[in-house]
This record gives sequence, C-alpha cells and structure tokens, in this order.
Amino acid sequence: MQTKFSTEQLFNPDIASSNVELSACLQCGYCVDNCPTYQLLDDEYDSPRGRIYQINELLEKSVTPDRKTVDHLDRCLSCLACMSTCPSSVNYMHLMDHARAFIEKNYKRPVIDRLSRWLLASILPYPGRFRLALRAAWLVRPFSSIMPGTIRTMVALAPETLPPSSQNDRPQIFPAIGERKRRVALLTGCAQQVLNTDINDSTVRILRRHGCEVVIAQGSGCCGALTHHMGKTDDSHAAAARNIHAWMEEVNGEGLDAIVINTSGCGTVVKDYAYIFRNDVLSEQAATISALTKDISEVLSDIELDFKIKPDLRVAYHATCSLQFGQRVRFVPKKLLKSAGFAIVEPRESHTCCGSAGTYNMLQSEISSRLKEQKVATLESIRPDVIAAGNIGCMIQIGSGTKVPVVHTVELLDWVTGGPIPHVLEKGARTLLPESSPPTSGHTGSTPVRLA
Repeated sequence: MQTKFSTEQLFNPDIASSNVELSACLQCGYCVDNCPTYQLLDDEYDSPRGRIYQINELLEKSVTPDRKTVDHLDRCLSCLACMSTCPSSVNYMHLMDHARAFIEKNYKRPVIDRLSRWLLASILPYPGRFRLALRAAWLVRPFSSIMPGTIRTMVALAPETLPPSSQNDRPQIFPAIGERKRRVALLTGCAQQVLNTDINDSTVRILRRHGCEVVIAQGSGCCGALTHHMGKTDDSHAAAARNIHAWMEEVNGEGLDAIVINTSGCGTVVKDYAYIFRNDVLSEQAATISALTKDISEVLSDIELDFKIKPDLRVAYHATCSLQFGQRVRFVPKKLLKSAGFAIVEPRESHTCCGSAGTYNMLQSEISSRLKEQKVATLESIRPDVIAAGNIGCMIQIGSGTKVPVVHTVELLDWVTGGPIPHVLEKGARTLLPESSPPTSGHTGSTPVRLA
C-alpha cells in the first residue's frame, strides 16, 4: 500500500511503525477469507484489507474518526487469523492496537458506550471488584430488560455461580516436590481468578510434581490485555509495568527459567511487552520478560511428564485464536494431549474464532453470539466427551452454549499425571478411569494445593 505520511508525522515512533506495516500490505486479499466478521457480514470494510485501508486513512489524515469508521474497526475481533495467510507478514495486531489507541484519544463515543467501556476497564482487571460486580449482577438480573443493550448483555453473561476464592492466587512460593529443576513465575491473571480457580491450581500442581518451584510474584496481576484492546493505553501500560517490575525482582533475585501463562489472551500481550515498551525506559526489562514468557503448554512440552493413568476420553481441542495465531503455538497442546493418551478430534473449522475475544462478547454481542453458535455446532458435530481449550474467555463462551464439559488443557494433563479429576468430569468418572484409578475431587476452591 502506498502511504503519504509527512516527515513530521514519521517522527512519531508509533506512526513510523504503522507506516512500515501499512507499506508492506499488498491489498491482495489473501486475508479476507480467514476473517470471521467478513464471512458473517460480507462487507469489505469489515475485512482485514478494508480495515487496513481505513486505518491508513485515519492515521494519515489525523482527523476525528467518524462513527462509520469506528464501527467497522470496533467489529474486529483481533483473532489475528488474517496474519496466518498474509504473504507480506503484515503485523495486523500492531496496526489495530494503534488504531484503537487513536480512536480512544480522538473520538467521543456515545454515552452508553463510554459507560460500558469504563465499567469493563474499572472492574474486570480487579478480581475483588469483579467478584462484587458479578454478585450485583445477580441482584439486578430481574430488571435487566429495562437496561441499555450493552449493560443488559453484561448482566446476562454473569455466571450463575462462582467458586470460592483460592488462597493459591496470593503472592507466595510453592516449592518443587523433590529436586528443584526449574524456577518459574506464574501469572494468576484477573478474571480467571474469579471465574475458574481450578486452572491456576492445576497449573501449580503439575509444575510442582515435575520439579518446578512456582512463584506468584508480589505485585504481579492483570497483564493489561483487556484495557490494551480497548485503546486505553495509560491503564494497560501501567498494569504491564507493574508486572515487569514484579518479575524483574525475581529475575534479579534467584532467577527465573520461565514466566508461565495459562490464559493465551494474556500470553499474547505479555510476549508483546518488548514491542509495547520499545521506546520506554523499561525497554530492556520488557524485552527480558517477553523472552521468558511461555504458554503453559510450551513449558510442559519441555518436561518429561509422568503419566499415571490413561483415560478413555474423546477430546475436542479448541485452538484459541490468541494461542494459534497470536503466539503461533498450534500443535504443542494437541501433542501433549495425544501423548497422554487422549483421543484428539478437531473440527474442520478449527481456525474460526468462538466470538469471545476479551470484552468483545459484551461490546459486540450480536456478532459474538453468531460466532458462538457456529463454533459450538462444529464442536458438537464431532461428538466429543469433553472440549479442551487454553483460554478462560473461550471456555466461558463455548461453555455457555453447550452441555459438553469444557476444561482447560492443563486440567486434563494435571489429572493424568496424578492430580484430581476436573470437577466438571466427576459425574462420568467411572466410565473415564481404569478400575484401579478412583477419581478424587478436582475443585480445590479456597484450600491450598495438595503436595502430590
């Protein structure tokens, strides 16, 4: 694409970076067929090619965005499927991040939209606030029909129950069982702490059993992804900086072999800290953190796992967009599950987004619901016993549309290496386990993780 940025504009490092990506775009259209919103809406402006054209116009002219342009860019899921087929390797993620920050700074949204985004940014990254907000949603649900659309959607998406808070998410050190072979830090996240405590508990258990000392660093918390994708860069950079400082304390102390992320949406952003802080005083430290960051599946693939049981279980693996496209980790989780003895099945449309996409299912509920229906239908068509995924958002989204149990990949791997059976599978445990391997409760709730 031919760009016409002025010399003065190119002194801005963000403009200069986006200019490189825009100039690389051939406008060839290879990305279009992979785009979920284009497939649903059949509008060129709701395709990656169309959005890149709009971003170029937006940044070059540096004018107040109009509502039509904002709507088209807002409808992007940031699933990044387009990047998997781009012959020029355009970093569409960085272009969208820049465009969203530009819109946040230069466009005044309608009142309800501003309120919705403010609520999400003020609640979701803070586990305590999020838990209280969900309880409040239960109370006001009978009156949701009179609420504005986006607020009504938020209330409707609140789960019926919540697990007790887990003491394991607090800053502490979990010693390795036996000889310490690795020392890793675990990001416990924000929304995940409230919605599903079993994921972090399973992660700690399996790592400890395989010789890892697990650190929950003082000061670490939300990765900043939720606000980052809403263009609220001050909030997202502040959250990221807190993590960088917290983890660098451990790096400079006893050292870290990895920073483990078990929510792929978070992992994509943490791995991008080096780019986000490239012009900041934290650039070197951010680069160190990004280099250390690994998805839990990547960490476990470097460990010789000790499998204890071999269940007869047909697992539909949902490849989350942020893992397969954002981090380009496509085959490792499936390989781990296969090596554990699970029968892995995948639908043909495994590349298609489920519609969760962080806050997308609340801000773009109609498109999100249509994508969820498609995803659930394709997963149920292969008749799995259980659906496995590597991202809490996808798990909640898919789980709300199917009766098939949905678990995190690490929960299954923890179970077959000596941990408890995932609690959503407990009812069918007798048919899933050999007679010599009785099930144990998988819901740890507020109790500390077991030593074995």
